[in-house]
Amino acid sequence: MPKILIIEDEAAIRRVLVKILSEENDTYEVFEAEDGLVGIEKIKKDDFDLVLCDIKMPKMDGVEVLEAVKKLKPETPMVMISGHGDLDTAVNTMRLGAFDYISKPPDLNRLLNTVRIALDRKELVVENTRLKKKVSKNYEMIGESKAILHIKEMIEKVSATDARVLITGPNGTGKELVAHWLHQKSDRSKGPLIEVNCAAIPSELIESELFGHVKGAFTSAVKDRAGKFEAANGGTIFLDEIGDMSLSAQAKVLRALQENKIQRVGNDKDIKVDVRVVAATNKDLKKEIADGKFREDLYHRLAVILIQVPALNDRREDIPLLVDFFANKIATEQGSTKKEFSDKAIKLLQEYDWTGNIRELRNVVERLIILGEKIVSENDVKLFASK
Repeated sequence: MPKILIIEDEAAIRRVLVKILSEENDTYEVFEAEDGLVGIEKIKKDDFDLVLCDIKMPKMDGVEVLEAVKKLKPETPMVMISGHGDLDTAVNTMRLGAFDYISKPPDLNRLLNTVRIALDRKELVVENTRLKKKVSKNYEMIGESKAILHIKEMIEKVSATDARVLITGPNGTGKELVAHWLHQKSDRSKGPLIEVNCAAIPSELIESELFGHVKGAFTSAVKDRAGKFEAANGGTIFLDEIGDMSLSAQAKVLRALQENKIQRVGNDKDIKVDVRVVAATNKDLKKEIADGKFREDLYHRLAVILIQVPALNDRREDIPLLVDFFANKIATEQGSTKKEFSDKAIKLLQEYDWTGNIRELRNVVERLIILGEKIVSENDVKLFASK
């Protein structure tokens, strides 16, 4: 049942609105607030599907209530109630984000029609938000172990913020999946996610790759080129294997984080960027700092939130789920029927030493599906999964 809050200082108008909405076949659950301050307190404590708000009120007027609600619960539609002399203000509230306005005294049909449309729109907004936050199947994080559930919980808390995140863990554990979850569940999901593998780019090119360059900055710079930070503007940049970044590039990344500005190589002009930074490494950065290979000030800028991705050997209880997931995925990719794994085969896989982590398990599952029997057996694992 949709919940509607009426914020109106005139008791007579409030009674009329409550009567109209309450008699709509018991469709709506209606709440009241006698002024803007009381209304805001109710909105803080509860989620309403629609707010009807008078414009002229003591203590806090309707425009102030609208602005507050847009900060507190931006998805909540607001319909403003205006007296004859408030029409200019009512129109202005539309520019500020109000859904619509209704003149006093309220017309029955106009009120009910506006309420229905506003509630339908709220439902669409909620559904779109849900779909936006649904992570692509390409980046599912499979597992129900305590460690994985903790990571998922961390992501839910952190994704809604712009806090920088440092993801650590051995190679092949799925650090990039965490980065994708953080981006796709964030308000930046409509913006780009730009991935940079710092280990794959030569040290002499990393600055140009990250920050771009101007024509003539170096021999092969034949034209101006934007870097990854500019490409990620409004979204997220994922700096994978950041422990392999040169110290000179680290200094420039630090400046970008401190000032939200970058400079292209060969130019001293500042370019403002709005980018969330997520970084990952398989190295012990504190040891790298002690060895003089990583800047301590950059580490503290990056590690606002630390997420440790466990090795597969530390989450063996997830192996049955992972095997089933990969078996389904591989069957879909190959256009074949999914192969099942016997309990003994799964148990044996759980006993292996997975030095290559999830990546290695995926390769082994594919090999077993190609070479094993119709139902992959313990013997198949012994024959084809051995290292």
